[in-house]
Amino acid sequence: MSAASESRRLWVYAPGRVPYRQAWSWQHTLVEKRIAREIPDTLLLLEHEPVITLGRRADPANILADDATLQAAGVEVVHVERGGDVTYHGPGQLVGYPIVHLPGLGLGASDFMHALEEALMQALSAYGLATHRRPGVIGVWVGDNKIAALGVRIRRGVTFHGFALNVAPNMAHWGLIVPCGIRDGGVTSLAAELGHAPEMAAVRARIVSILAAMLSVTPQPLSARDLHAVGIDPALP
Repeated sequence: MSAASESRRLWVYAPGRVPYRQAWSWQHTLVEKRIAREIPDTLLLLEHEPVITLGRRADPANILADDATLQAAGVEVVHVERGGDVTYHGPGQLVGYPIVHLPGLGLGASDFMHALEEALMQALSAYGLATHRRPGVIGVWVGDNKIAALGVRIRRGVTFHGFALNVAPNMAHWGLIVPCGIRDGGVTSLAAELGHAPEMAAVRARIVSILAAMLSVTPQPLSARDLHAVGIDPALP
C-alpha cells in the first residue's frame, strides 16, 4: 500500500452498539496495523453499553457513586490510556475513534484536536446550535454545558480514542461522575437542546462528511467482513 493511496482513503466502520472493552481491543489492533501501514486511516463510529472511563491522570474522586450504585445502574468502570479525566459513554451517544497517522495528514496533536472540535461544531451548527470552545478545556460547549468530550492518545504518530457526542443518551448517568473533572459546567445533548432526538445515522453521516473534507480524505464504508479480511475479529462477545 503506497503512502499516496493511504492519504486518499478513510475507512469508516459503524457497527452500532459495542461493549467498551471490545472496541478498545479493536483500537489497539488497528493502531498497530496503521503504524505498520497495513491499513489506511480508519474511523470507528459506534455506541457503547454504559461505562465510565478514567484517563491517565483521572481523579477517582470524580466518580461520585459507590460500587453498589454503579452495579445497580449497569455501569462498568474502565481505566484507559487516553488523556483527560473521568467521562461516561452509553447508548444514545455517538463515539468516534479516529485511527489516523498524523504526519501523513500534515497535522500535529494540537491541530488534530482542533480539527475534531471544528468538525463537531460544524455538524452541530447544521442543527441550529450555537457552540463554542472553552479556553483551556478541550471539548465543545453549548452555553455552560458540554455537548462533546474529546480525549486522545498518540502512539508513533497514530491516534486512538477520540470524541463522544451526546445525541440522546441517558443524561441521569452523568450524575454518577464529575464529567471531565469540571465542576463549573454541566452536560447537555442534542435531544435536550432541540427538544427531540435526531436520527443517529444522520448525525453520523454528517460528521463523516465534514471530518473527511477537513482531512482531505475520501470515506470508504467498512463491513465486518472487510475488518475480518485484515485480521481483526469483529465478532462481539
